[in-house]
Amino acid sequence: MAKAASCWKISCKFFVLLGLFVPATAALSFGFYSATCPAAELIVKNAVRSASSEDPTVPGKLLRLMFHDCFVEGCDASILLQGNKTERTDPANRSLGGFEVIDSAKRTLEFFCPGIVSCADVVVLAARDAVEFAGGPSVEVPTGRRDGRISAATNVRPNIVDTSFSVDQMMSLFSSKGLSADDLVILSGAHTIGTAHCSAFSDRFRKGPNGQMTLIDASLDGTYANELMRRCPAGAASTVVVDNDPATANVFDNQYYKNILTHKGLFQSDSVLISDGRTRAHVERFAKDQIGFFENWGQSFLKLSSVGVKSRAEGEIRLSCSTNNV
Repeated sequence: MAKAASCWKISCKFFVLLGLFVPATAALSFGFYSATCPAAELIVKNAVRSASSEDPTVPGKLLRLMFHDCFVEGCDASILLQGNKTERTDPANRSLGGFEVIDSAKRTLEFFCPGIVSCADVVVLAARDAVEFAGGPSVEVPTGRRDGRISAATNVRPNIVDTSFSVDQMMSLFSSKGLSADDLVILSGAHTIGTAHCSAFSDRFRKGPNGQMTLIDASLDGTYANELMRRCPAGAASTVVVDNDPATANVFDNQYYKNILTHKGLFQSDSVLISDGRTRAHVERFAKDQIGFFENWGQSFLKLSSVGVKSRAEGEIRLSCSTNNV
């Protein structure tokens, strides 16, 4: 997919202004692999481009994967670890995708630059490239993250947004990650791409005695609700998914905010953004100003990518993203 003509490049100079958002112990820097693995970012970009060209849902999966990684234990690729009671085993993470893209990029990196590039950096770079591939802004991100060694399912639920959350609940969680109310609205714009399983928004409906679904959330547009019930009838298979954005499903744009204002936000956590004065003004602004959304996306994405970054002593460079080094 060609990049949208209005895409903005977030420069290194801008990140200097945001230096306080990067943990002092993390030692992140632009061009971190310039001497040790010069083609690192290109290798990741090629893996994302190849996978996304074959499956347009891949960008949304990679972006969601980064969110679920960074909010639990920080941006340390803990979401990639496999095993009994790891983060991946929690029900909230079982619908995640994009792992094969990360693994593909990592295999190529290990071939050309063994033991150099962390899986944590691959996750962030892949999400960044996914947004750009889908038509969103190009964001320069620093690298040098280390891979964490801890991955526990018990850490998942207290650290991720549930689709039924109120604005207060989301603000509290974002604040615990060093992210502001503005970041909440901006990063929620990630829902402009991707898909969701029926169970993610089932709380907005009720199954009647005759087995028919009925709308119980008055904040949802009736016509849109009928379409959702058609796509997700009672007893729908667990594999059924719907687009987060019913208008421009595979394009990273500002349509998400327009959807919310017309009461077509898929999740309750989307709809509540216009019911609270602290967030509604930003929704209205970004619905009218895609360039402004893109500029702000770059800032908030950089902050998200720096949450809980591990220092050299706290992490490692995994040789395989699914297992810790021996």
